[in-house]
Amino acid sequence: MLRTRAVLERLERLRLAPYATRSAGAKREHREPPPGTRTEFERDWNRILHSRAFRRLEYKTQVLPFGVGSDFVRNRLTHTLEAMQIGIGIARALGLNEDLVEAIVMAHDLGHTPFGHKGEEELARCSGDFNHNAHSLRIVRELEHRYPDFPGLNLTLPTLEGIEKHNTDYDTPGAAGFFAGESPSLEAQVAGMADTIAYRAHDIEDAIESGIVPARRFERVPFWREALRSVPRMERSGVWFAQVSRSAISRMITDAIRASDARIRRHRVRTLADVRRCRVPLVGFSPRMERLQKDLAAFLMDEFYLSPQVVRACKRGTDVIRSLFTVYTETPRMLPRKVQAEIRAAGRDRSRRIVADYIAGMTDRFAMAEHANLCESGKEMGFDPTVWKSLEG
Repeated sequence: MLRTRAVLERLERLRLAPYATRSAGAKREHREPPPGTRTEFERDWNRILHSRAFRRLEYKTQVLPFGVGSDFVRNRLTHTLEAMQIGIGIARALGLNEDLVEAIVMAHDLGHTPFGHKGEEELARCSGDFNHNAHSLRIVRELEHRYPDFPGLNLTLPTLEGIEKHNTDYDTPGAAGFFAGESPSLEAQVAGMADTIAYRAHDIEDAIESGIVPARRFERVPFWREALRSVPRMERSGVWFAQVSRSAISRMITDAIRASDARIRRHRVRTLADVRRCRVPLVGFSPRMERLQKDLAAFLMDEFYLSPQVVRACKRGTDVIRSLFTVYTETPRMLPRKVQAEIRAAGRDRSRRIVADYIAGMTDRFAMAEHANLCESGKEMGFDPTVWKSLEG
């Protein structure tokens, strides 16, 4: 039997938990015909996957900027893919809508600038106002241009809500425009948890892979020691390291599933309306795992994120962003003609916002190439403009 959208929606009703978000009837900002053989949420993540912003994630910093460390450390794209896998697994165990979780996770980092969080902080200083959460939303609502009848990707409101309300240690949502005054869906909460699990576990790997933090130093961290206990005794090789990482991720996922299920039951959540009314997070770690994670986060901050190698690399990135912002605002003719036209149409008072949008859309390597081409200090910082001169923004 052909699985049309109607059939897929009927299957959702049969297999999803009563408090999950159904795709049937999910509204979009701009009206368009419904998909024929996909659900509305499946259409969302398909659109995000094919966007230019998603492809740019490959050369955007996760922790270590492009060119620092080995080829195996994470970038924004690999982090997003890993978080998707974790989110889908948690959603499946809790009976939630996997397509919606996938769409939210795929879009959650689209708004990041080059050079990671330090790059974002510098762009916020330069422009006066920049937040990657809000920028992710602007990308999918306004800045992507793929359709003649509407701006952005025209995603469903539940997906837009999940992007807007994305909440982790490094993502703080502001005032909500979608489902204002209501708690986020369980799918949105799972997306935040998947993001946290992914970067906690994989930052351990990247810290060791890059040589910045020796593996033996992690033995001071209680969570790492617990992960080691379930790994068979073997020579410390790539296989051993992979098994420790696997144990760490599995522990966090299992704990999050069990703790979240217990919270859902404790708060007597039976419908999506119950989720919306509940004023406490329903997806999270157990109190014990939360304490272990805080210890791990503090260790990573001291030993990895604030290490001289990472700080120096990020300093180089912030210098690039500051110089580019100065050049573009003082000499707008340095910008591509399309961006110049946007400034003329919007007016000079909006020029700083448009310049910030343009820089935020750059990859690390394009920003470095542009800096080398436009700023004399680029040569002093070791960037070779001949390597990147053929790249397009």
